[in-house]
Amino acid sequence: MATRDLPGVHELLEAAVSSVGGSRREGQDRMADAVRRALSSGEHLAVQAGTGTGKSLAYLVPAIRHAMARDTTVVVSTATIALQRQLVDRDLPRVAKSLKKVLGREPTFAILKGRRNYLCLNKLHGDMGEDEDPEAQLFDAFAISALGRNVKRLHDWASDTQTGDRDELVPGVPDPAWRQVSVTARECLGASRCPVGEDCFAEKARAEAGRADIVVTNHALLAIDAMGEAQVLPEHDVVIVDEAHELVDRVTGAATAELTAGTVAAAARRCGKLVDQEQADRLAEAGEGLGAVLEDQPPARWESLPTAAAGALNAILSAAAGCRQSLGGNRRGDDADPEGAAARKLALALLDEVSDTAVRLVDTFKETDPAKRRDVVWLGEQGPDGSRYKVLRVAPLSVGGLLRERLFNARTTVLTSATLALGGSFDALARQWGLPASQPKERGDTPPTTEEGHGPVQDPEAPRWTGLDVGSPFAHGSSGILYLARRLPSPGRDGLAPQTLDEIEALVRAAGGRTLGLFSSTRAAKQATEALRPKLDTPLLCQGDDSTMLLVKRFAEDEETSLFGTLSLWQGVDVPGPSLSLVIIDRIPFPRPDDPLVAARQKATDSRGGNGFLSVSATHAALLLAQGAGRLLRSTDDRGVVAILDPRIATARYGGFLRASLPPFWETTDGEKVQGALRRLRGA
Repeated sequence: MATRDLPGVHELLEAAVSSVGGSRREGQDRMADAVRRALSSGEHLAVQAGTGTGKSLAYLVPAIRHAMARDTTVVVSTATIALQRQLVDRDLPRVAKSLKKVLGREPTFAILKGRRNYLCLNKLHGDMGEDEDPEAQLFDAFAISALGRNVKRLHDWASDTQTGDRDELVPGVPDPAWRQVSVTARECLGASRCPVGEDCFAEKARAEAGRADIVVTNHALLAIDAMGEAQVLPEHDVVIVDEAHELVDRVTGAATAELTAGTVAAAARRCGKLVDQEQADRLAEAGEGLGAVLEDQPPARWESLPTAAAGALNAILSAAAGCRQSLGGNRRGDDADPEGAAARKLALALLDEVSDTAVRLVDTFKETDPAKRRDVVWLGEQGPDGSRYKVLRVAPLSVGGLLRERLFNARTTVLTSATLALGGSFDALARQWGLPASQPKERGDTPPTTEEGHGPVQDPEAPRWTGLDVGSPFAHGSSGILYLARRLPSPGRDGLAPQTLDEIEALVRAAGGRTLGLFSSTRAAKQATEALRPKLDTPLLCQGDDSTMLLVKRFAEDEETSLFGTLSLWQGVDVPGPSLSLVIIDRIPFPRPDDPLVAARQKATDSRGGNGFLSVSATHAALLLAQGAGRLLRSTDDRGVVAILDPRIATARYGGFLRASLPPFWETTDGEKVQGALRRLRGA
C-alpha cells in the first residue's frame, strides 16, 4: 500500500481512541502530529507528555502508519517491564484491532528481549548446567535443594510454555536457577549448529520480530544493538524511546563491564575438563592473584592503574589466551558432539568476557591524560546476604557519543516521557543524549526553552532535533499544592531530625493517612516508620514489610493507609483517587557524592568550562523529584499536596532549577495552610 493510500494520522487516531472508549485530547493530537512530521522529515523529536496525555497512542498510531506505508519495522524501546507489558498486552492489541478495517489489514507487533531472557532447550536437556561457585554452596543443603526445586520447576514449565520468556513464569525463579537453563548471545551455538535450533525460543522471537510492524524492546537491548557488530534487532529506520529519561542510565549499565576473582575462577572451571589441567590452573591462579590484589585496595575510583593490578590483569590475559588457543573455534565433528561443542562455547564465552574486560581496563590507562580517557574505572564492593567481595568496574564517562553515532546518525528517533524538560529546558537531557543544546548557554545559565526549539546550526554535522512539551490534561495549579518546608533544618548524616519527624507526623495526621512517603534511603524510611507507627491512628506500611507489589496494592485499596519507601517507589506507582492525597519527599535526591561515575562526570564537565554539579547531580535530582511529584495526580479528579521537607529547594541557588523541573503546582512555604488544605480535602 503506497503512502498516499493510507488514511491520515488524525483519522487513524480517532479510530484508535474510539475503540478504547476514550476521547481525543489536545496534547495527544499535537504529539501525534509532531511524531508524524518527524517520521516524514527524519528530524529527531523529544516530546514531554504529562500523565494522562495518552502518549502511547500518540506515538503508536503514526508509527504503525509509517511501518505499513514503507513496509518496514518501527522499534519501540522502554525502560521498564511494566510499560512493555502495557504496550504488548493492552495498548497494541486494542490499536491493531481498531485499525484493521481502515488500514486494510491488522497491524502486527512483537516483543523482543535479550537471548538471556529465553529458555535454552539445548542447555535444559543437555549436560551443560552452570558450574556454580563451590564456595557459595558447599555443604549448604538448603541452598542446593532450593536450587534443585527451582530448576525442576523450569523443566516442568518448559513443556508448557509457548514462548520460553522468563517474564511469563509466575512466580519467577532466582538468577542462579535461571542461569541453569539460559545462555547469553556469546554462549549460544547458533541455530544452524544447535541440535534443537529449529525449536529455539529466542530464534522464534527474533523471527516473529522480523515480520512485525512494531517491535517492543528495552533500552538495554537497544544499547547492545547499537554497540555490537552483530545486528540484534530487525532492520528498522525509526526508534521510539519511551521513558526516555531513563535512556542514559540504561545504556550506561549495558556498557559497563565487571571483573572479579570469582568470574576468572568460573572461567577456569569451565575450561577445566576441556583443556590441559595445567593451563586451567594457570588461569585459576591468575584469578586468585587478582583477588589478593583487590583485597589490598580500598573501594575507590582509580586515577591510575596500580602496578600489582596491572601485573594481575596481564597474567589473566596471558592465561586466558592459552586456554582459548587450546579450546579453538568450531571443530570438525562438532555436529556429531553437540554437548561437547556447547561446553566449549560456554567456556569460550566466559573467557572472552574476562579477556575483553581485562583489555578494556588496561587500555583505559594507556591514555596518560585523564581528561582524554573515555572510560572510568573503580573498585567497588558488593555481595548478597552480607557476604562482601571486591568488584572492578569500567564504565563509559559519557554515552552521548555512542548514542549520537549509532542511534541518532543512523535512524530517526523520537524520545518521549512525562519528564524531559528540566529547569524549564530540554537541554540538560539533550546534552547527555549527545544532541546539541537548543541554544548556546553560559556556565550555570538555565533559561527556559521555547515550546519548539531546533538544534543550533553552527555544526552542520550535528543531528537536528525538535523539542515539544504538549502539557498535561491536569490543572496542576488548582489541583495540587507544592509545600516547601523552608523552616526545617537541612538534612544531615545522622538521620531525620526531630523537627522533620514532627512535620511528617503533622502532615500525615492532617491527610488522614493517604500518604506516599518517598525517602532518599532505606534507613530514613525505616526511621520514620519506627518513629511514627506508635503515634499514628492510621495504618503505616514500610517497603520491606512485604513485596513492593503487594504493599502498593494494600496502600491503594485502603484509603487511610500510608506507605513509606525508597527509590523504586519514586517511579511507576500509579494510585489514582483519594488513597494518595499527600506525597512526602524527605530530601533532594542527589546522587551519592562518592559515586565514582558521578564524580568523574562532574569533573569532566567542569574541565570543559561547564557546571558539573548542575549538569550531573542537579539533573539527576531534578529527574527523580519530577518523577516523585508525578505520583500525586494520576487522574483529572485527583487533588493533594507534594511536600518537600528539604529547605535547600527554597534557599539554595540551584533551587530554582529544581523547582522549574516540577509540575506547576500552587506553591507555598506555609505549613499551617497546607495542613488545613489536607484536612478539608478529606472532609475533616
